[in-house]
Amino acid sequence: MAILEVSNLKKIYTSRFGGSRVQALSSVSFAVEAGEYVAIMGESGSGKTTLLNILATLDRPTGGEVRLNGRRTAEIPERELAAFRRDNLGFVFQDFNLLDTFNLYDNIALPLVLAGRGYGEIDALMRPLAASLGLSELLKKYPYEVSGGQKQRTAVARALITAPKLVLADEPTGALDSKASDGLLNVFDRVNRQGQTILMVTHSTKAASHARRVLFIKDGEVYHQLYRGDSTAEQFYQRISDTLTLLATGGEPRE
Repeated sequence: MAILEVSNLKKIYTSRFGGSRVQALSSVSFAVEAGEYVAIMGESGSGKTTLLNILATLDRPTGGEVRLNGRRTAEIPERELAAFRRDNLGFVFQDFNLLDTFNLYDNIALPLVLAGRGYGEIDALMRPLAASLGLSELLKKYPYEVSGGQKQRTAVARALITAPKLVLADEPTGALDSKASDGLLNVFDRVNRQGQTILMVTHSTKAASHARRVLFIKDGEVYHQLYRGDSTAEQFYQRISDTLTLLATGGEPRE
């Protein structure tokens, strides 16, 4: 079952006085099945950030539509968007977006607090999630007291605590060293095996090689896609790398 459906998505930005128009997305169509792990790659300016913002309901498309769990996101009134995001989407950002005045427990709990959940329910959800991400001993610490990898795992916990339909990850390994990146990607692997649907935008071939499918965006369109299939992460890494080289040099990629 497709949890996310993107059909003929277009986005044109017009300057304030209408003097220039930039077409960020031309005609993007794809679907993501429940439980999938999909990476989106493309050069800077290819449209992938615009696409992610539209999927996150932070921007509206010029044409086409996005359906999340069967609902057209363009039809959601502005006053309902914040609640829709909170109930359906989890976000993991490159720069963590944690609140320094909150400890890790409160940062993770924030979406549930905003949803009006009680302390008992929040704590019952918090404890096993924190344990699974290796955060149990850190919950009373503040973001400035922990490492980058621990901050990112906290951001993942915050994204997962509401049991979202879809996790959107924007360059989640971009601010991490190689060891912390490996740890985060292993976390994503594990939560995906448990059934969590993940859509990740990344420049990192290594990060993309952990996904089950990679969509390549070029000139505002889905230019190509690769399925991991029975490939190992190392084999998939090489296939992704070869495809990126072909796209950059104007060659025709193959499955």
